[in-house]
Amino acid sequence: MIPLRSSERTYTPATVTLVLITLNVAVFFFELSLAPWYRDRFISYYGLVPDRFHFSALVTCMFLHGGWLHILGNMWFLWIFGKGIEDLVGHGRYLLFYLACGVAAGLVHVAVNYNSDVPTIGASGAIAGIMGAYLVKFPRARIVTLVPIFVFLTTLEIPAVFLLLYWFAIQFLSGYGSIAGHIYGGDNTAWFAHVGGFVAGMLLILVLPAQQRWRRWN
Repeated sequence: MIPLRSSERTYTPATVTLVLITLNVAVFFFELSLAPWYRDRFISYYGLVPDRFHFSALVTCMFLHGGWLHILGNMWFLWIFGKGIEDLVGHGRYLLFYLACGVAAGLVHVAVNYNSDVPTIGASGAIAGIMGAYLVKFPRARIVTLVPIFVFLTTLEIPAVFLLLYWFAIQFLSGYGSIAGHIYGGDNTAWFAHVGGFVAGMLLILVLPAQQRWRRWN
């Protein structure tokens, strides 16, 4: 299922969300410009590697991506859900919230995979935090979603609470399955980073004050 847009209106420009998307895309194109062997070294150094953990990687790993589908999927979800949270809490608090969720996601990933030597990259942990916050603040928003039905594609309006809880359940069950089956080494998805970011977002949004959201009259 691919979310296309939300019924929740915003009243301020999504400045920080656009800046984050621009930075991620710029770094991705820089990665593409590197020779393959140097790109691997670059990702190994700036990605999050649990068995040689250093705190700076909790931030740098958020701006690295492993391929076109990886970055396009992450940036699309950031745009769909990030606008509403940025509008709700304000630009500065939103940026700090985004980074805090990404750090929390990375710490959970390290705790679950403390002996892994595989670099983990991507903004999905931070974006999961935004999705968790969206669940708390806009559970009744309607998300227009592209849904496959047999061999056809159609759009449905799905309440945010159902869509986001469904997404979270997939992350949790997939993460649990990867541990229970001892198959994590062959799985390229940091499931528990998503879980950690999502829960962090749900909790952090409760303590962030909301700004006044002014309607713009034409």
